[in-house]
Amino acid sequence: MKRILVVEDDVIICGGVKLFLEKRGYEVETAYSCKEADGCLEHGFDLILLDRNLPDGRGLDYCRELRKSTQVPIIFLTARDTEADMIEGFRAGCDDYIAKPFSVELLYQRIEAVLRRSENALDGVKHERFHYGDMSVDFERMQVYISDEPVKLSVTEYRILELLIKNKGRVLTRDMIIQKIWDDNENYVDENTLNVHIRRLRQKIEKDAGNPEYVITVFGIGYTFGET
Repeated sequence: MKRILVVEDDVIICGGVKLFLEKRGYEVETAYSCKEADGCLEHGFDLILLDRNLPDGRGLDYCRELRKSTQVPIIFLTARDTEADMIEGFRAGCDDYIAKPFSVELLYQRIEAVLRRSENALDGVKHERFHYGDMSVDFERMQVYISDEPVKLSVTEYRILELLIKNKGRVLTRDMIIQKIWDDNENYVDENTLNVHIRRLRQKIEKDAGNPEYVITVFGIGYTFGET
């Protein structure tokens, strides 16, 4: 069953779209702000419907942020339907654009078309995986597997793991990780935030989070992946 995340602050639109798509066989989760959407992303989705105007940010900016870590298809929902608005949306990274008010049947057809294009693109790509112990990572699909079972990571957890893997054999200081994961987005965080994400990541991928084999602490310095 395909999973769709609807990020829309209009409760009536959000509820109506959710009900319609569920009747068409989709599994649908809803969020009314960027912050709520962030909390949903770790569940994994096949497509995101994204309003351009949200209470805590612009959909355009949020789309750009998502494109730094995922290629999941994104369709903008918006009342702004000029050519300039649409071009701006596509440049931000969306896959399609539908103007309000819209018919749910038209929305459904757009979703089906975008998903078909996405699946056809993936079919033509040979996905090479990184392997280490019981872990494998498909970087194209941004999916982590433990013993061939998919693991649901948040966007931040995945980015931390990917950073460590791609620097395997090196020790990354805490400051280096924070700068790469957060400071590039002009967000200030402290080491405690990093510690929380590392702990959650270990709980999801390690057999024994207290004795990790993948995300290794180098005391007084930072972290490395696997054996140094």
